[in-house]
Amino acid sequence: MTDTPILSTHGLTGGYGDFQALFGIDLHLMPGEVISLIGANGAGKSTFLKSIFGLLPVDREMVRYEGAAVGGTPAHKMVGRGLAMVPEGRRLFVGMTVEENMRVAIDHARLSESEGQWTRNRLFELFPILGEKRNQPIEDLSGGQQQMVAISRALLCQPKVLLCDEISLGLAPKVIREIYAVLPEILSGGTSIVLVEQDVTLAREASNRLYCMLEGRITLTGNSNEISRDDIAAAYFGASNAMA
Repeated sequence: MTDTPILSTHGLTGGYGDFQALFGIDLHLMPGEVISLIGANGAGKSTFLKSIFGLLPVDREMVRYEGAAVGGTPAHKMVGRGLAMVPEGRRLFVGMTVEENMRVAIDHARLSESEGQWTRNRLFELFPILGEKRNQPIEDLSGGQQQMVAISRALLCQPKVLLCDEISLGLAPKVIREIYAVLPEILSGGTSIVLVEQDVTLAREASNRLYCMLEGRITLTGNSNEISRDDIAAAYFGASNAMA
């Protein structure tokens, strides 16, 4: 790894209109790293990802990518720079097949499919069930299979950084394990990862470093395998609540 973050935020504030949801977030992601962002519902995790990805307005200097100030850059331009996002709820195109959903990403990717790390065939190897169902409408798939399509669609943008928002939400434990099992291969392809996750165990096991959010602020950060469960509980719920 280099000493320079590929992605970082600096005193990031943001929210929705007059409602402020983020209060001075400082965070960094190194090349070749996975970081997890944990916190209860309403902590600001999804708002944080949307602010990085250009879906919410923020000041330019608050987000830096590959050394450049990019805060407020529209999402489609962030994709062109090398970021991709797996959104909460998947946001797939109903009425289109698995492969048609994947083609949407190919048409807007940073690199062509032949030039990039990720191709449909490679993703069908990674998620064999998608190869079997490539011509089926997206609505015929299970929730886990749809999540695999959402991840595949993001990877076909050929990202250097992948933002994942609650990719385990609502899925059976077996399916969650299958999805998380592919993260090392994504990492080995040269893509760094930001994982937003409510499941603390998953977050710790899958990441190098962990950040905990509470009410729009970072309350804890450190190496994932060194932070104690007591420290996480205090940061996750607030020290006064954790002691109750």
